[in-house]
Amino acid sequence: MAAPSLQEISTQLESSNLRDRMVALASLRHIAAEDALPLIKKVLDDESLQLRSMAIFALGVKQTEESYPLLVRILETDPDYGIRADAAGALGYLGDIRAVEPLMRIFYEDTDWLVRFSAAVSLGNLKDSRAREILIKALDSEEVILQQAAIAALGEIKDIESVDLILRFAQSDDWLVRQRLAEALGQLPSPKSISALKYLEKDSHNHVAEAAKYSLKRLEEAG
Repeated sequence: MAAPSLQEISTQLESSNLRDRMVALASLRHIAAEDALPLIKKVLDDESLQLRSMAIFALGVKQTEESYPLLVRILETDPDYGIRADAAGALGYLGDIRAVEPLMRIFYEDTDWLVRFSAAVSLGNLKDSRAREILIKALDSEEVILQQAAIAALGEIKDIESVDLILRFAQSDDWLVRQRLAEALGQLPSPKSISALKYLEKDSHNHVAEAAKYSLKRLEEAG
């Protein structure tokens, strides 16, 4: 079966049937970014939040000159917190270092934890040390999921100085927090990291123990 043409996809994106529009948008994954962008833009303001979410993700994957400003506009102005969170996540996929400042700003200003969580994850994906202060602050969040994101992101930006600050989570009641810690320590080579990983290697939860073993191996291989 032949792949649909750009004109066929464009027509299908105007269908009154949501499933048709979703199928059309999904078919853009094999289309070059510059050709896909005008079609993605057609549904960025669709009545369906699900379709809008798909379109925003597509912007993060299809890298064009317009992708970054479009995502920042959505991040900063959309009234729906889920859509703002999607935009924050897509900026991490996009990999444009200019996104660090708007992501840091939205972390401070947005009141919804999901948006802040997505911003923290993306700051980790961008691997920029400017995010350090925000991520350290997120460690003290009342939302456990924000603590998880901050620990992971501090590992991603390879902030060795944060080791002392994240080691307190080695005895967290939440095993996912302990797993994120084990994973992050594998990117933060220091004697304290190795000591903590040997402790986490004996964790009662298998996922934590396995993550610690992998991180120890990773540090050993890195020398």
